[in-house]
Amino acid sequence: MKRQRGRGRVALAGMAAMCAVAALPGQAWAVGEPNPYVFDSEAKAVRGSAVNSDGPPLTAGSTYKDTIKPGGKRYYRVDLDAKINAYVSAVAVPKLATKVGYADKLTVSIEDRSGTKCGDDDAQFGSATYARPVAAYADRTINKESSSCQEAGAYYVLLERSSEGTSTPEPWDVEIRFASEPGLKSAGPTAPPETWPSASPAAPGGGPEKRQGGTSFTDATGLAQGEWQDEIRPGQTLFYRVPVDWGQQIFASADLGTSAADDSAEGVGNALVLALHNPARGIVQDASSVYYDGKQKSLAMDPLPPVAYENRYDSDSSTKAMRFAGWYYLSVTLNPEVGEEFGQKPISLTLRVNVEGEANSAPAYAGPAGDFEVTKDDQEAAASGKNAPEAAKSNTMQLVAAAGIGAGAVLVLGLGVWMLLARRRTASADATAAPGPGPGAGAGAGAGPVPGPVGQGQVPGQAPGQAPTPGQYGPPPAW
Repeated sequence: MKRQRGRGRVALAGMAAMCAVAALPGQAWAVGEPNPYVFDSEAKAVRGSAVNSDGPPLTAGSTYKDTIKPGGKRYYRVDLDAKINAYVSAVAVPKLATKVGYADKLTVSIEDRSGTKCGDDDAQFGSATYARPVAAYADRTINKESSSCQEAGAYYVLLERSSEGTSTPEPWDVEIRFASEPGLKSAGPTAPPETWPSASPAAPGGGPEKRQGGTSFTDATGLAQGEWQDEIRPGQTLFYRVPVDWGQQIFASADLGTSAADDSAEGVGNALVLALHNPARGIVQDASSVYYDGKQKSLAMDPLPPVAYENRYDSDSSTKAMRFAGWYYLSVTLNPEVGEEFGQKPISLTLRVNVEGEANSAPAYAGPAGDFEVTKDDQEAAASGKNAPEAAKSNTMQLVAAAGIGAGAVLVLGLGVWMLLARRRTASADATAAPGPGPGAGAGAGAGPVPGPVGQGQVPGQAPGQAPTPGQYGPPPAW
């Protein structure tokens, strides 16, 4: 074995935008058009400060939305204890068809009060110089062998945007998420595995199935192991998510289908970007070195190590990112230049996903794992292709259905009791009315029910003093 190295709900406006885009499959992206990235509907508007002391606080488990200009800095504050590991991610979302350069990037870092960087990373466009969502995170990791960034107290999150002079100077929208990972009950190993299976597995069997990708991390479509078919338009980014448990490896590749355009079109370099992010939205690996000439092309991830807690102590960034179980996110972007050369019609996209290895036990966390675990519901959502909002909606509907069944049972039982009482009252009224005197007789033997409130000789829905009509059973007329 050889070790390889490498690098709850959708807003109605977002849904409407998605429907509009879906209704115009041949639409080309206009310059400066807002990216169809669907931000978390629960994201809170926040305004980062130019100085650290004024940075607005971020809360663990929450998502935020801000903007940043070229050369801009944005500070935020997080209050941490001496036990949890903290991750703050940022997704940069430039407007479509705007110009970005190789060195354009958004850097995320976490600093302590002395200005020491606890962790940092950047989301850079690199050789695929076209506007698309890019993401990275910074972390504060508890490490008994480290003397910095281990104390409880205030820490500062810093976003910095670097841009080339020729890039479009418009602000980028930014989605920020703060996630926390509980510490361990007792210290575990800190040496990452030296060897692991690195041979790419055979293509998953079973044949291709249709699966439509989402537009963001928030509504990423669930995928299990298998071969999945979709369509992608020039300039579009599609998101998918795959549950990967402790001890498991993920392998992924993307195939771009043939074009119906004539052979006179010129080829396009860096035509496809395939990126993998971990459950905290930290970049694991990306690839874009594919030249599209109208013929089918394939792009694959380098082999990655199995998910292990101790991977976080490795020096390689890709291995470090494989540090916890949970949803791993795949994003695929098609170069907008493909549309200029081969037309704006969607091109077939095939994703092949393998999840290898048996799931191991989770580390001994000192609290709930939260985002950093794989549940039975996650496995079911991946198998059925649900995205996060759909899965949440499904769980909600199950609760509503259960409540509805319970309420229905109570209603049926109540109607049964009501009918029984009505039958008894009718029988009693018939028995007393038969020998009684004619109309105008006073109260006494043979008189009808005494007028009064329901339950005192009167059947619900019956006029006061009126004897029940034979066969008059069932709910009152007002029901």
